[in-house]
Amino acid sequence: MFALPLIAHGADAPAPQGSIHDGPYVFLNKQEQGFAYWICHSALKRTAINHAQLVRPADCGSLPEPKLYQGAASVAADTFTKVSKIVALSDVHGQFDVMINLLKAHHIIDDQHHWSFGDGHMVINGDMFDRGHQVNEVLWFLYRLDKEAQAAGGRLHLLMGNHEQMVLRGDLRYVNERYQVSAQLLQRRYDALYHHETEIGQWLRSKHTLVKINNLLFMHAGISPEWLTRKLTISQANQLFRDHVDATKAELKQDDLLNFLFFANGPTWYRGYFKDALTEEQVNDIISYFKVEHLVVGHTSQEQVLGLYHNKIIAIDSSIKKGKTGELLFIDKHKLKRGLFNGEQIAL
Repeated sequence: MFALPLIAHGADAPAPQGSIHDGPYVFLNKQEQGFAYWICHSALKRTAINHAQLVRPADCGSLPEPKLYQGAASVAADTFTKVSKIVALSDVHGQFDVMINLLKAHHIIDDQHHWSFGDGHMVINGDMFDRGHQVNEVLWFLYRLDKEAQAAGGRLHLLMGNHEQMVLRGDLRYVNERYQVSAQLLQRRYDALYHHETEIGQWLRSKHTLVKINNLLFMHAGISPEWLTRKLTISQANQLFRDHVDATKAELKQDDLLNFLFFANGPTWYRGYFKDALTEEQVNDIISYFKVEHLVVGHTSQEQVLGLYHNKIIAIDSSIKKGKTGELLFIDKHKLKRGLFNGEQIAL
C-alpha cells in the first residue's frame, strides 16, 4: 500500500459524525489477495476471505457481508427483447436507505433485501457514486443483486454515469467526506479503492453505458443529435467506454471521438432535452435511429419521473440524491408508470 493525498469533497458533502464504519474493500493484488479490509470505529481491520464469503469484524456496525462470485466481471449482452416487466431508477448517489425503501415498496426486493422481481429487468441509469455517505453499501448490494437477478431469470443493468467515470479517473470533487477516513487508513486515494485490481472495480468495468430493452433505450444522460452524424452503434459505444474508462481527461480530450463520448454531448453528460434545445422532429430522428420508442435518462434532476416530448424522453432522476424520497419508472406490458415512494403506481 502507498500514501497519496486525501480525497477532495464537494460542498454538499456533510462532514462525518462520530466513528466511521466502512467497507469491505477487496483488493486482488498478490500482497492483499484473500483478505477483506474494513473500517471499524475509524480503525482499519482485516479479515480472511473463506470460500469467497466475507465476514465483517465484530462490533463493526451493519456493513455488508457479500459473497464473491466467479463471473461477476463478465460482459453481458446490451440488447434484450421480449422482457415482460422493467423497473428503472437513477442517480442514487450513495443514498442506500432511500433506494432500499423504494425497491421494497414496489416488491423488487423482499424484506431481507433479496431479489423478488422474478424474470424482470432492473436498470440503474448511473451515478451510484459521490455526494451521499453510503456508496459502498449501494455497490455491494447491487453486486449481490446482479447475481440473484440472473439466477431468477431476470437481469440487473448497472449503467455507467458521469460520476462513475469521474471517480474512476480520479476526479474526486464530489466524494462524501466520510471516505477521507477510509482513504487515509487504506493509504490510497479514493479512486484506488475501485482500481481495476479490486473486486468492485473489475465488476464496474464490465458494465455498459447504454442498454436497449424492448422498445426503450436506457443511458445516464441522453443522446444528442451529434450521435447520428457519427453513426455509432450501441455496442461500439459500450466497448469504447470500457476500453477508455481509466484514461485521463487530457487523454480523452485529445481524441475526437472519445471527447464526444465522454463529455458534454455524450450519453453520460448531455442535457439538451431539458433546455428546449431540440425539436420533436430531432427527437423522432434519434429514436428512429435506434429503432425504439422511448429514451430513458437520468442525470438532470426532477422532483418526479417525468415524460417529455410525448413520453418519447422519460426523465427518471427523481432527486434521490437529497436523501428524502424518490420515484422509479415501472414498465409492465409496455405500460409506463411512475412508481411513487409509498409503493403507489400512477400512469405516466
